[in-house]
Amino acid sequence: MLIEIENLTKIYKMGAEEVHALDGIDLGIERGEYVAIMGASGSGKSTLMNILGCLDVPTSGTYRLDGELVSSMDDDRLAAIRNRQIGFVFQTFNLLPRSDAFHNVELPLIYAGVARPERRHRVEEALVAVGLADRTKHRPNELSGGQRQRVAIARALVNAPSIILADEPTGNLDSRTSEDIMVAFRKIHDAGNTVLLVTHEEDIAAHADRRVRLRDGRIESDTRS
Repeated sequence: MLIEIENLTKIYKMGAEEVHALDGIDLGIERGEYVAIMGASGSGKSTLMNILGCLDVPTSGTYRLDGELVSSMDDDRLAAIRNRQIGFVFQTFNLLPRSDAFHNVELPLIYAGVARPERRHRVEEALVAVGLADRTKHRPNELSGGQRQRVAIARALVNAPSIILADEPTGNLDSRTSEDIMVAFRKIHDAGNTVLLVTHEEDIAAHADRRVRLRDGRIESDTRS
């Protein structure tokens, strides 16, 4: 089992009130699955994604990643996982505005200490994979929304992670561009990656092979195609 969580809770304190963002979730995800995590705003889906991506910690419960208990990892180990094992794609792209596509994609490799010749090869490979080989010198403001998201996907892929976490990756895109991005995610999955996609859109979730629906911090349904 690649991802295994048991009785996971996340409680936020809002003044004197406690908000149970996650309320006792059990979930297992096998290596190579393509899963959509669905739910309305406030259902807990983004909180769950942040915990799965080692960006946040649960209040209680256990999270094992590839058999290793995440709560036992030190900061260096967590940073290495976020940089090498997990690729993140966000709704807002999170690109550096003054850097071109090449340097935005290169950034995780610099953090990982990869040598310059190898960086160049891997960045070019990642940009080819998302159909942007001719846009390497373009800055984000010179690219369309779909192209910017493709740069973000290339950045997520460049360290050859085993898991891609995408949080509302089509939220800022029109329907035609969204379909193109989903084709890119299917290719990523077909190449052997585990893909976890957070979305509130039924047509986007339909691209996944499994749909886990959250409601009020609990799993309401878990279905497969």
